[in-house]
Amino acid sequence: MESIYYVLCWHCHRRCKHCYEERFRPYVRDELEAVVAEAVRNAPRIIANLPARLSYVEDGQERAGRIILSGGDVLTEPVRERVLYPTLQAIRDKYREQGGVRVIVQTTGDLLTPKILDELLALGVNTVSIAGMDDYHVGMEGDKRQKLIDKLLAMFQAAGLQNSALFAARRLEEGTGPAYFNMFGATEDAWIGKLWPRGRAWQNGLSTATLADNFCNAWSGGLNFLNHGQAGSEVSIDPTGDVYPCCLKTAHPLGSLTEEPLLEILDHIASQPAIQAINAGAPEKMGLAHGWSEARFLEASRTTSPDGKPYQNLCIGCDRFHEEVLGKVLDGLYRERRARRHSVLARSGADTAGQESATCPATATHS
Repeated sequence: MESIYYVLCWHCHRRCKHCYEERFRPYVRDELEAVVAEAVRNAPRIIANLPARLSYVEDGQERAGRIILSGGDVLTEPVRERVLYPTLQAIRDKYREQGGVRVIVQTTGDLLTPKILDELLALGVNTVSIAGMDDYHVGMEGDKRQKLIDKLLAMFQAAGLQNSALFAARRLEEGTGPAYFNMFGATEDAWIGKLWPRGRAWQNGLSTATLADNFCNAWSGGLNFLNHGQAGSEVSIDPTGDVYPCCLKTAHPLGSLTEEPLLEILDHIASQPAIQAINAGAPEKMGLAHGWSEARFLEASRTTSPDGKPYQNLCIGCDRFHEEVLGKVLDGLYRERRARRHSVLARSGADTAGQESATCPATATHS
């Protein structure tokens, strides 16, 4: 798989009005401990269920895949120390002898210090991605963010990092060259500039996307998510372990990595026509095998935004199709996989018991 976008924890030190996920916010006391403990509990199981070798083939050449660790903000103190650093170590251990993996840490940038940067690099981070460079982040509006940009550039230069934008024409290979950095935000010229109809961005009426904006047919949308082993494949994972075909997150997860391997989930659902439509970046075709014409899907994509304006985008139709049809299908597929796992475990247990009975004098019977 080329890329895995793994949201480690819901905790964030900001509550941005444009955020696609309402659960990304500051937490305190018992609530903070709950979300951090959830991340601590689930991370080892999620990592265990990632592919044994994270790579993909492009132009006949095998390349190391990448894992993007994001939040919230993974550099807040409790998440950094209790979740991020152990997860970085676990990822490095898992893939050290399996071709390696590129690791990207995504943060808003204002929490990064030279000490933290050194710690990230020591734990194998290849790229530090600064995602807060836009007017929606308080204190980052317009020229205000230049002070932070200058501070970060000086920090990156001192640590020997290079701007990945300068190497866009070639791949940044695992184990070669220096570490990298990049900076971006939800600006008008960016692919996320129109904002997804999700979370607080939706509640605050900030999405300017129209029917012509097909988020599915793009990187970090559903396009090619099934094609693990090939360029362009990416999935998104929540702190709960739920896995989705896109960063926007469909209205129903594909499965949970706290229970089952990622590739087993993808391979099991791959034959579903609706899933194939997402993989092709054609969400309007999701319902064709279930009696939903493209015209019906487009009509289901209409709604009224929270601020009372007419709104139409394919993500809305996708949500409604999941709620009415596909969620039930995915639940049924999950039950099939669960029953199969239990059957295998039961047979394995019976075989083990039989072997012990045949070889252990304490349990042997005599005539």
